[in-house]
Amino acid sequence: METDDVTGGVPAADTAARVREVITAAGVSQREFARRIVMDPSKLSRSLSGTRRFTAAELARIADEGRVDAGWLLGARHREQHPEPAPGAEPAAVPVDGGRPLQIVRETVRLIAEHGFHAVRVADIARACATSSAAIHYHFPGRADLLEASVRWCMDEDTARRAARLAEADDAAAELRQLIELQTPRTAQQRRQWAVWLDLWAEAARSTAVGRLHTEYYRQWRETVADVVRRGIEQGVFRPSADPEAAALTLTALIDGLATQVLAAGTDGAGTEGTDTKSVAGADAMHAALLAHVRTTLLA
Repeated sequence: METDDVTGGVPAADTAARVREVITAAGVSQREFARRIVMDPSKLSRSLSGTRRFTAAELARIADEGRVDAGWLLGARHREQHPEPAPGAEPAAVPVDGGRPLQIVRETVRLIAEHGFHAVRVADIARACATSSAAIHYHFPGRADLLEASVRWCMDEDTARRAARLAEADDAAAELRQLIELQTPRTAQQRRQWAVWLDLWAEAARSTAVGRLHTEYYRQWRETVADVVRRGIEQGVFRPSADPEAAALTLTALIDGLATQVLAAGTDGAGTEGTDTKSVAGADAMHAALLAHVRTTLLA
């Protein structure tokens, strides 16, 4: 049995039954659900059969994926009791779609963007959520669990934004321009997103769990770009000789490298909130360089 299970007095079968409901509602196979929450399928199977208990981090990911409250998975009497905010605190709003775990993840991502992952303490996250450190550990036993959940949330948010942008485009060439615009760190929000990604890349080299998520995210990201290139070839807007996989690999690598340079060059007193002249000029140059690359290598 895992040492960091959190079901306590709730029978494992009760939690397993609720997780089964989430999987059924998702309309996917058990193996596919395990892939979505980045959990070993055999561990999910053992947890559902009652021979292993779910960990807090696993239940948080299941709740996030299934859009249910983590407290419900554990039973109503195990829902977190939220204390009153400390005097002078400015609590963030609690999201209604994911409960306390989602709020914790969102505040963690914000603090990582502003200060870097290793500079963020659990006490800082608790203060931002107007709760206690114990409540944070209840949902995420360790910093590794928090980082993994933060990576997943960033991946999901990025994927959702890409899907929305692609839906607005008229053809594959416009889709690719939308993706490039989305990845260009012009706004404070885009710069925060990139600041988090830079921290996560460093952690991916040290963490097996984050490394797996990083690999999966980039596989999906390159597949998205490759699919756009394939559609462009079929539509006649891209050259028939273009190699979709090679084009996706090159373009995503260019985006990463150029965005890193933009953030590194545009932090003179502005941080992730910066919209200084140097930041704007760097983002404009990055955007122009990427469009020039597409124009010279892909456009028919």
